[in-house]
Amino acid sequence: MYPAVRTRQNNVAGLALLALALSITPVLRAQLPAGTRDAASQVQQDPLRTQAAEALQKGDYAAAAKLLATLAEKNPNDAQVLYNLGSAHDALDQTAEAESAYRRAIAASPNMLEPHLALGLLLARTGKSADAHTELSAAAAIPNGDAALRARAYRAMARLDQRGNPSGASEELLAALKLSPETPDDILLTGELAEANGDPAAAETSFRRLLAADPDNAQATAALVHLFLQQKKPDQAEPLLSAALKKHPDDPALSAQLAALYESDPDPAKAAQAIPILEKLRATTPQDAAVARLLARLYSRAGQYDKALPLLAALAAATPRDPILLDDQADVLIRLHRSADAQPLLERAIADPKAFPTPQAYGVAASHLAFAASVNNDPTTTLRALALRDRVLAQTPSSIFLAATAHDKLHQVKQASDLYKQFLSMAKGQFPDEEWEAKHRLSALEHMK
Repeated sequence: MYPAVRTRQNNVAGLALLALALSITPVLRAQLPAGTRDAASQVQQDPLRTQAAEALQKGDYAAAAKLLATLAEKNPNDAQVLYNLGSAHDALDQTAEAESAYRRAIAASPNMLEPHLALGLLLARTGKSADAHTELSAAAAIPNGDAALRARAYRAMARLDQRGNPSGASEELLAALKLSPETPDDILLTGELAEANGDPAAAETSFRRLLAADPDNAQATAALVHLFLQQKKPDQAEPLLSAALKKHPDDPALSAQLAALYESDPDPAKAAQAIPILEKLRATTPQDAAVARLLARLYSRAGQYDKALPLLAALAAATPRDPILLDDQADVLIRLHRSADAQPLLERAIADPKAFPTPQAYGVAASHLAFAASVNNDPTTTLRALALRDRVLAQTPSSIFLAATAHDKLHQVKQASDLYKQFLSMAKGQFPDEEWEAKHRLSALEHMK
């Protein structure tokens, strides 16, 4: 007796996050950081400066970097040359070289805003959030700095603080708005911060205000849909998504949200509508683990285990310590009648109970191990797994039946008899095959006492 396919509630916030994360890109990444000054303004009779300025203006950053490197050797304390050198390296995605040049510019002129801002943006996009915040804060605090650049620093800090410190992010956004006019991205961020601060009404107002000004704004639609899904309002989310996807049919964030919406529906037919959406999305974003994971879960739910297995195997190989992936892969193997392959995966999965997101998830994995071990004629492991399961989950007819058969295989007559009787008292006709077996075994065990 194996439990029905599990339907874990999709973390729509996680799948909708694909849409919301896009809004950070224009803030934290600069092609050529704002504030790069025309080197020609500091020519001082040096033709290299003129040549470097021309190269920067043409977008020939490789040539500019070479010229500016020579100038930096000749003028090691010229903050503008060092900053422009960092900008050229930054535009070429030469992160280490850009960071070094920016830091040299800051050392040469600590009150120059541009290198602080550029370094903060670089550190933010490379995942060094704490260091990025320090540099952006320094840029914003320079009193005589360009107002637009200071506002940009505040906005970038607000994005960095959005998840961990939403109240601080709100203050930073307000500081930015005091220095420069409101932008569509500001309206979007205002809504996201209101949602993070527990004010869904204010969040909805912001998102709708942005959509009123720009009805085709996919990010605003994704944010409003995310809000509705968090509030368990799928009836309001679905028409928004359907309309937006007619205008943006290839938008990955909107597609992921619609698939997640369908997947969360208890109706199997509705959930199955997500499969073609995710298949199309996976074809365009093959490295997206969240898409692959959701698609695998839907394949399993639809009984397409042969399609789910390779996806789960690849995901588990990429993150071998994820117990849920191991459990999901083992679940599919069991359904493909490959319990011998499933058992070692489940042993690995339950090795660290703290790695599971909830005790209940751990209990489900232990249940699967008990079933696999039972099929594999390993009653000792079955009983060990059931003991672990019963610490976090209530006993069910299925778990009691597995325990009864395990004791039966170990010739532990009294325990088996008692458990078969307990199973029959709970089953009450729900499991006819197992009930027939329990009655048959009870009759046989009576003659063994």
